[in-house]
Amino acid sequence: MRPTAIARRSAAFAAGITPMPIPRLYSQAGVASAAWRQAAIRGFGTTRTRPSAAIEGLGHDNDIPTARVQPEAGPDVKVLVIGAGNINFGSDEGPWNHSQRIEQKLGNRLKVVGLVDPAASRAQAVLDAKKLTFAASAYADTPIYRTVQEAISKLSGSPPDLVLLGSPPAFRGTTDPSKGLNTEIQLSEGFPKAALFVEKPVSTGSVGEASKVAQFLEGKPNLVSVGYMLRYSAAVQKMKQILKENNLEVMMTSARYVMAYEHSAKVAWWTKSIDCGPIVEQATHFCDLSRYFAGEVDLGTVMAHSVEWYEKPGQLTKIPFDEKNLVPEDDRIPRFTSATWKYKSGAIGHLEHGVALQGTEFSTEITVFADGYQLKLIDPYNRPTLHVRRPGSDVEEVHNFNDDDPFLSEMSTFIDTAAKGTSDIPVLSSFADAVRTYELTWAIRLASEKTRSPQSTK
Repeated sequence: MRPTAIARRSAAFAAGITPMPIPRLYSQAGVASAAWRQAAIRGFGTTRTRPSAAIEGLGHDNDIPTARVQPEAGPDVKVLVIGAGNINFGSDEGPWNHSQRIEQKLGNRLKVVGLVDPAASRAQAVLDAKKLTFAASAYADTPIYRTVQEAISKLSGSPPDLVLLGSPPAFRGTTDPSKGLNTEIQLSEGFPKAALFVEKPVSTGSVGEASKVAQFLEGKPNLVSVGYMLRYSAAVQKMKQILKENNLEVMMTSARYVMAYEHSAKVAWWTKSIDCGPIVEQATHFCDLSRYFAGEVDLGTVMAHSVEWYEKPGQLTKIPFDEKNLVPEDDRIPRFTSATWKYKSGAIGHLEHGVALQGTEFSTEITVFADGYQLKLIDPYNRPTLHVRRPGSDVEEVHNFNDDDPFLSEMSTFIDTAAKGTSDIPVLSSFADAVRTYELTWAIRLASEKTRSPQSTK
């Protein structure tokens, strides 16, 4: 399940809180699409059932809050973009593309007042590409800045309304000014009225340093939202609704994320000292969802085991670069990690992460258990499908969310909250909350390193 389909479509919703899926908000030509569906689909998608039994309807189909994603009339919105990489401008590897979402949300109101990236040639390339799209006017006068400090200096007279902080986490998430990487602090002090959208993970440094940044931001007026977009998924919100409406206590969460690795050619991702390894960098989304459903983790209970690169089951045959010569042995990532823990509520949690599949499609799912209930979300990135088993029946309800775009819902919530002080759904991930997810991912990584088998010297 490679998460690419969202990148080819976006979701918009009718006024009010009843979802109305549409194929696109904009056509390929960049003008408003006429492909609106003529009728809202009841609830949250089509319900399918096992052939052996039939269930009519969705069971609990009350409305859940959703973000308003259509462009609205209003003044220009000035946006500073930090980072000319994939998370802000997209790639073939997945659905992430923050610039596309702000273009969809703001339409002609968007004015990108700066792009910060030390690689000026890459920054210029993405701006040139944008000038060939329907959003060209937003980038017509966009300057390139090599550092955040340069941008702050140049824009002090007309500061941005929004800042998208999508630079690699190694270049932010600290309070130490010595190397100029205290990016959040620089932005908050330089643009005290700007809203800050920070990509995950919040750092590659210590949890303690990230916590200091969170404490600093808590005392500042800036709105801060961190990019854990799966919290905004309509399927995830449906799961939360079921738990709340039935007054359920979560008993267990079980998450699995297995990537297709043969096209993952970024050497830094395979190097623990740079991107911190797949649990911290990639499985972070499922660690975050686990916390979102079941609450805080008792970090002292985290246990984990891993399959390492030097073990026979960890021999991968299709790594798309020369790992032997490009990544030192002690810096290579684990191939599979399995972790368990106790939540402070008394519930238990489980995570599996693997670098194992070939081809292009990832395999991802998360299941939440409560008394009488099993809520299993399959393929949350691409074709989200929620299987619900309830008391009184062994037959699962199946809810589809094929037109949902949590990236767009997340960005829409951020923009509306920054502009109006409120949104149809609140910002769901603060910096402080994201630090707790970061702390869990590091606890899992460290626990797995304590139990790994020693490398043979033969």
